Amino acid sequence: MNGEQLHASIRNKWGCSYDLQLRRVKGKIYLQVMWKYLEQVSFPLSEAEYLANLDNISNYLHAWGVVEVVERYIAKTKERPRLGKAISIPLELGERSSEWILEL
Repeated sequence: MNGEQLHASIRNKWGCSYDLQLRRVKGKIYLQVMWKYLEQVSFPLSEAEYLANLDNISNYLHAWGVVEVVERYIAKTKERPRLGKAISIPLELGERSSEWILEL
């Protein structure tokens, strides 16, 4: 999965190009589907910046070996991002998690 495929997955599921962010909360890492989306006038990124961000996130997901986890979560969830409420997808990085936590 590259950034464009990740974008297509999000858009096919929810009909909008929602922003994605990686977050560390209490030592755990989550991929968050934010409530802001590319098609909003107030969205802070250009389309090129948005796609570059998705490529970057996709690279992390591949390095961590969690692409399938994210794909399954997006396909199965009934949640929908809404104002003030992101969807948090927990990412289990195993024994190497401490290496990645320092980088985020």
